[in-house]
Amino acid sequence: MVKSLEKQKKWIPKRFGFLLLPNFSLIAFSSAIEPLRMANWVSGEELYETVLISHDGEAVASSFGVQTLVNCSLANLPMLDAVFVCGASPIARTGNEAVIGWLRRQGIGPMGMGGIGTGSYILACAGLLKNTRATIHWWDLASLREEFPSTHVTNNLYEIDKNRYTCSGGTAAMDMMLFLIGKEHGMDLAASVSEQFVCERIRTSEDPQRIPLKARIGASQPKLIEAVTLMEMNIEEPLSTDDLAHHVGLSRRHLERLFKKHLQTVPSKHYLELRLEHARQLLRQSDKTILQIGLACGFTSASYFSTAYRNHYGLTPREERKREIDDPAAHSPLYQGDSVLMR
Repeated sequence: MVKSLEKQKKWIPKRFGFLLLPNFSLIAFSSAIEPLRMANWVSGEELYETVLISHDGEAVASSFGVQTLVNCSLANLPMLDAVFVCGASPIARTGNEAVIGWLRRQGIGPMGMGGIGTGSYILACAGLLKNTRATIHWWDLASLREEFPSTHVTNNLYEIDKNRYTCSGGTAAMDMMLFLIGKEHGMDLAASVSEQFVCERIRTSEDPQRIPLKARIGASQPKLIEAVTLMEMNIEEPLSTDDLAHHVGLSRRHLERLFKKHLQTVPSKHYLELRLEHARQLLRQSDKTILQIGLACGFTSASYFSTAYRNHYGLTPREERKREIDDPAAHSPLYQGDSVLMR
């Protein structure tokens, strides 16, 4: 257990409600509530209470058909610090009028409002994300931007803007909850909870969702998708643009035109960015030497790796690693401001 929490201190637990909509994502829901349970267990304190809610107080079926019992209905809620809407997968665009009306009425008060996965869409429908940074699963990013232009929609894993919490669903719900745990009770506890779930690192709100290329450009460009897939499979020994073109059955000029039209770049630059992104992950998450990482990412010399990395990220690989060692939260918004719910 984490020793930094004073055993004699009695915390007033935060009470988080989870409003389950029919066909909610079971993995996103579990990823949200389990860190809170584990924070209580690791700390030896009751830091969080969870309340499961449905519109009418009846059990709710997940997208997989698992029936989940709840504690109460919207009509008999206890006092909550925040309520998180666990949205349907896929989005249910009708049938949530009563829930939306309830959220709209609650939105004028101090209670925090969160959207997990497509729950962000329900919050937006209730007018609770106007002039607010928010996110949603990559599948629904475009539609959220189109339907709610006053919401600043990002493709990040999660967003916290004042007392509005949104995440992209799936395991990103765990990262968001770990953020809130760390903000309230310190990074030591958040890290211990993360370790219990064999989570190799706590991702920050600045981490973007990995949006599949096929979703970004559609399925009408199979040759381009094939070329990028080849790049991702050949990081350590990069292929030349001519080799890529040969493997996908196009001329070099044709391949370059596809990259320019759909990705606004050239093949060599996109390839370099993929390799640098992989290098950054290794610098942050592995204990390999900088030279080993450079070689693993297709850089033939340490100087070439360092120069390319600095030109792209604004600091050298050595500086990146030093920052990670000196302050693991340096690239995290965890301690930047107080834009989280306070009791």
